[in-house]
Parts: sequence; C-alpha cells; structure tokens
Amino acid sequence: MDRPSRKAALVVWVESAKTLTGCPDCGVIAVSAGRREVELIDAPVYATPARLVWRKRRWRCQDVDCLRGVFTEQNPTVAAPRALLTRRCIAWGVRQMRRENLSLQGLARQLGVDWHTAWKAIRPLLEQAAADERRFTGVKTLGVDEHIWHHVNPARRGPKALTGMVDLTRNAKGAVQARLLDLVPGRTGKAYAGWLADRSDQFRRGIEVAPLDPFAGYKNAIDEQLEDATAVLDAFHVVRLGTAAVDEVRRRVQQDTLGHRGRKGDPLYGIRRVLQSGAENLTPNQSRRLERVITADPRHEEVFLAYQCAQELRAAYQHHDLKAGRRIALKVLDSFHSCPVPEIARLGRTLRRWRQAFLAYFTTGRANNGGTEAINGLIELARRVARGFRNRENYRLRMLLIGGGLDGHLPT
Repeated sequence: MDRPSRKAALVVWVESAKTLTGCPDCGVIAVSAGRREVELIDAPVYATPARLVWRKRRWRCQDVDCLRGVFTEQNPTVAAPRALLTRRCIAWGVRQMRRENLSLQGLARQLGVDWHTAWKAIRPLLEQAAADERRFTGVKTLGVDEHIWHHVNPARRGPKALTGMVDLTRNAKGAVQARLLDLVPGRTGKAYAGWLADRSDQFRRGIEVAPLDPFAGYKNAIDEQLEDATAVLDAFHVVRLGTAAVDEVRRRVQQDTLGHRGRKGDPLYGIRRVLQSGAENLTPNQSRRLERVITADPRHEEVFLAYQCAQELRAAYQHHDLKAGRRIALKVLDSFHSCPVPEIARLGRTLRRWRQAFLAYFTTGRANNGGTEAINGLIELARRVARGFRNRENYRLRMLLIGGGLDGHLPT
C-alpha cells in the first residue's frame, strides 16, 4: 500500500468505546492487552486523501484452557479484517466509478494509493454482485448486440468482439431503463445461446420480447432457448439497411454514368447527404437540388426510386398509428422483392426472410434495441476514459458496474 506522508493526507484517529468483551471462542470476559494502531485508507475529505488510524483494542482471554490467547477487536461496519480500505471508502469508490464514470487510475489517484490497491479492494464486491442470480429477476425484454472490446491482435488478447445482453424491460411508467446484464466472448449465436442456457428456466420463461439486430446467429439462439419469446428486428438497423441500399444504388449509377467514384462536382456525389435524410427534413433548397440532379439524366431515376423505397420503409416506423404502420410494412414486404432496382429487391428478400421479426415491432409496442445501443455507447466511453483494458474479466466487471447491471447489489 502506498502511504503518503501525513503532511499530504488528512489523518483521523479513532477508537471504540470501552465495553465488556467476551472471548470469541469460549465467551469468558477478556481483559485489556493494550492497543494496536492500524492505518486504513478512507474516502477523501475536501479533495484531500484521508487516512483513518484506528487504535484497536487488544484483549486477552482469562481462561487458561482456551487456545485463543490474545485477540484484536474487529468492526465489519468500519473495515473488513485485514482490509486496507474502509467500507466507506470502497462504497465511495464504487459510486464514483458508477455515477461519475471515473477511471480506476483516477480513483486511485484521489485516494493516494496504487491502482492495484484500489482494485484489490473493489473487485471482490463486484464479483460477489455479478454472481448474484437475483440480478436477472423480472427481466421481460432482453436485448442483445455485439460489442467491440479491443482492436489489437486477437492471438494475444482473445476475441475482439463480445456479445452483450441488456435488460430492456419497461418500468411502471412505460419507460425503458436499460441495464447491462452480462458480456461473453465472441459475436456468435453459440455465445448467446450458451449464456441463455446457463440461466434458470424461470428466467428463460419470463422473457417475452427479444429485440435484436438482423444477425441470424442471435435469431437462432432465441429460437432455441427462448421458445416463448417474440423476436423483434430493431427498427434503427432496418432503416439503416434501407439507407445503405440507396447509397449502393447511387455509387453504382455513378460508375455507370461517369466511370469513376464520386468526386467533388459530380451531381450524384453532391446529393449523397440529401439521400441519407428523411424527405420531411429536407429544406426547399435541398428538395430543388435533388429534383435537379434526378431529372438531369434518365439513368438517375434508379436512385430516386431507391430513395422513395427507403422513405416508405421509414414511414412504416414513423407512423403514429401502429396498425397503419403495419399496413405500410406489409406493403413493403409485398413489393420490395420485385423492385427493378436490384439493391432494393435484395433488401426486400432480406425483409421477407425476417418477416415475423420485422412485423413484430408493430405488435410489441415498438420494442427495439435502442437501449442496448445506448449501453454500448456508455461502456465505449468508459473504455476510452480508462485507455484500454488488458484483462477481460476485469473489463466485464467494470462494464457491468457502469452499465447498471450491479445496481442494488453493491454498497451505497
């Protein structure tokens, strides 16, 4: 343990009140055997590292047949036996990491200790909370998504991608309060199915809705392990597929008409951002520019047709009436696959393969994977603040803490 000089830290001396104390083994009243000073790391005071010097009472058992001999007082509400940090300090550190997104290095700096000292005290609490199966109680909507852990050689650090499971259950007010439930290595259906298989039957039976991205591996895991759950294709990713199809058409037509990739001054290249916007968001100037470029060459009509299809797909999700939105979605399923634009036809065939999960959005109260994406953004921020993680289990525990998966199971 790093012990800064007492000039650099606030030192508080404490001792317990004198009381009758019995031997922990035989119960015979013990007599005083002096004091022992134990220095503990406490939570900072006014941004100053603090040290708690506990003048512990030592006792001697008077029973000659007792093997206990001399023993020292303990108070688990102050600190665990042989601990370096007080309970208050550990709780303060957990709150700083959870609520303020403080890195462990920053936490150790504020306490005036080494990184390993801080983590050695906090990690057991996180492990105990993560192992508590009560964390999974009441989960009705379960989201899943991949998460990138690192960008270095997988041979040295293991899989780059992890699969994250997120609780997307709505509260009494109908709002989603996303909680990261776990991270497992790999971006595969096997990883997701294995995690589900490790959960209890009660947990799996309680899942009613399972939002996901259009990845067949996750869908197979849901079908295998969550027979009673309704898989829902995430709206954001479906709309993004439509926008990507428009961009593919624009690039293909660009090559067909000019023989090269888009450059500054090329008509289609100049409206690439316009084609990624919703029609209702276009300014009058953007609308005129779009019309001018499309009518400049008959071959540009393909781009405009693809843009209209993408807008129709967006309209299904944006409609305030879910029944009307579902009717638009059914029209999309019936028409896109036969579109003369090959990119849109391919999108139509994809949506038809995901037909049930695509339409489930309109029968599950707009269930989506947005909360999962929000958790991904939160833990990505934490990864950047910490400037990298080398141990996957350490990363998992800290992301569970930051992602809210351990809330209610840690000291306050």
